[in-house]
Amino acid sequence: MLTKRMTVTMMLLVAATTVLSSGCFYSTGPTLGILSIPIPVSPYFQKDHEDKFHVQERYGRVPILGPLTSGGPAVALDPPSDDEVWWALERARSVQGGFPFLNETQRNNVTIVREKIADYIDPPRVIPLIGPAQLHHAHYKCTIYFTERKIVGWPVPHTLEDEDSVEVVYIDHNHFHMVGNVDLGTASNHY
Repeated sequence: MLTKRMTVTMMLLVAATTVLSSGCFYSTGPTLGILSIPIPVSPYFQKDHEDKFHVQERYGRVPILGPLTSGGPAVALDPPSDDEVWWALERARSVQGGFPFLNETQRNNVTIVREKIADYIDPPRVIPLIGPAQLHHAHYKCTIYFTERKIVGWPVPHTLEDEDSVEVVYIDHNHFHMVGNVDLGTASNHY
């Protein structure tokens, strides 16, 4: 009994020494006091900020392209990428995979079909901070075929598998085309 009590006392003494000498509590010089202790933050908040930055960086801006040339293609050349379609699907459904060991969602055997619905250009107008420009619209219907597997771990563990899942996402691509002689900064009269 005495050895067990002595072992517990020694372990508590070692734990207290480790905590007090870790640099969070005791240091010489100016300190932040209680604010110097790290506070755990959920990874959800970091992932949320990273996701918002990813969408803003890749898809949240409207590019400004050069003027349309006569005889050149006046159609949008860039259909939505697979990444953009997945981001649109996850935003529409507000589900990114679930909670591990509790409720997980897997999407396998993915096929994405992209259809251009509309492609048109607005008439030229003066846009602040850009100048004379035309807005080019391209609307796409993206149909996503996949096998969805939901693994539920609580209260009764089971797996649900839907082999014929279909989701439809509509994506708009808009960008500006400058009008006129861009190098000289003057608009031409030929719209």
